[in-house]
Amino acid sequence: MTLTAFETAPLYTGADWDYDKVRRVYDAIEKVALGEMGLDCYTNQIEVITSEQMLDAYSSIGMPLFYKHWSFGKHFARDEAMYRKGQRGLAYEIVINSNPCISYIMEENTMTMQTLVIAHAAFGHNHFFKNNYLFQQWTDADGILDYLSFAKSYISQCEERYGHAMVERVLDAAHALMNHGVHRYPRRRGPDLRNEERRARERLEHAEATFNDLWRTVPTKAGGPSPLSNRDRRRTLLELPEENILYFLEKKAPRLQGWQREVLRIVRHVAQYFYPQRQTKVMNEGCATYCHYRILSTLHERGALTDGAWMEAMHSHTNVVFQPDFDDRRYGGINPYALGFAMMQDIERMVTHPTQEDRYWFPDLAGKGDPMGALRDAWANFRDESFILQYLSPALIRKFRLFHVADDARDPEMKVAAIHDERGYRAVRQALARQYDIAWAEADIQIVDVDLVGDRKLMLEHHVMNQILLDEEEARSVIQHLADLWGYEVVLAEVEAPGGTPLRRINVSPRVVLGGG
Repeated sequence: MTLTAFETAPLYTGADWDYDKVRRVYDAIEKVALGEMGLDCYTNQIEVITSEQMLDAYSSIGMPLFYKHWSFGKHFARDEAMYRKGQRGLAYEIVINSNPCISYIMEENTMTMQTLVIAHAAFGHNHFFKNNYLFQQWTDADGILDYLSFAKSYISQCEERYGHAMVERVLDAAHALMNHGVHRYPRRRGPDLRNEERRARERLEHAEATFNDLWRTVPTKAGGPSPLSNRDRRRTLLELPEENILYFLEKKAPRLQGWQREVLRIVRHVAQYFYPQRQTKVMNEGCATYCHYRILSTLHERGALTDGAWMEAMHSHTNVVFQPDFDDRRYGGINPYALGFAMMQDIERMVTHPTQEDRYWFPDLAGKGDPMGALRDAWANFRDESFILQYLSPALIRKFRLFHVADDARDPEMKVAAIHDERGYRAVRQALARQYDIAWAEADIQIVDVDLVGDRKLMLEHHVMNQILLDEEEARSVIQHLADLWGYEVVLAEVEAPGGTPLRRINVSPRVVLGGG
């Protein structure tokens, strides 16, 4: 193989960066990432920002443009105060799942850190965004920036027309329900965010020309019986149960105006956009960390990075993948960077230098000799839960010294349920994977019925797991937002099984009816 000039001489020296150096480094990284590792990325757009702009990006959940809300200013003030006092640092970069893929790098970074974050974000995260099935299924990278521009403009127009206070109250309620505003299972039609502005206009025109046919079935005082008076037929008409609460309110809330429904739809689309990221933290960061490590080590081996630059990059890298012990004051659970990077390296090891144990546990993977092919396949076809369940090896379980402790509130003593033996490895892997299952980690709350003929009371069920009830004060606060949007009483029943006897009921009446009907 013939090495080019930039591969035999350092790409830069010293800590200071300029745009020519960034261009040279980007070209070198791209050659390794695309040509040798086989990564498949969106077109990159790299923007240099200040620390204050980074704080501003933090406040608006990393998006380049977003609608206004008081909570973003609150987050900015908090993060800025902590940063100025030295109580927290800033991320070296922010990367956005869009096409082109936008990577923000800070102007305060050294040239080596610019090199590391370009490899990490512009190629590692970029490849994962483009190729993982969850992002392909749930997000529209081509349309997200246009949609955010529409959302910002639409909400600004609503503020001018209906007043800041009214729009803010609707956004407050929608944000409180944001985690319960996603479709967990695929629908027939994929996202098409570029056309949302046109479709919003068509929905408004349709609403002004017609009326909601669902409410036609509600009888007047002089009317006869309604098909909605029968519970089973009513649930069928309303397509219940429904776990996407914002979607149900957008379509069925009796008192919301058209613009309020559109605001709920905007918040719901934003929540859906981030849904895959909540399920792939370990894989996404593991992929990006593995990519930057391999790219930089390749450049260093070829003389494109000096020993000093390599040491600086590895200092930052080891800080990122550091996993404190359980009795360390810094321990806050399993570091997704540490676990993700370790699993990517372990896959590479099993593919290239397997042990007998690896051949027994992973017969389809061990010794295949194509580590990047195996990694690209894993990055494309799994989320955190299934990835850990499929690829966590006994060797890595021993390295992380993992074991399973069963902690049942009904039992006065904890029990060590799995250790380092064949049965224990499987139990540990299953227990760890379950911690990354979003259905296990988040409360399962569904709308199960609504009495449209009578008092229009909205009925919800929380399907309790492990006998863990919701925090009543927090639950009541969130349900208050739901009641304000619905316009009538809301009842949440916490049950151990669907339709079972309630362990607890929480009743909330609307405090402020947000709809104008």
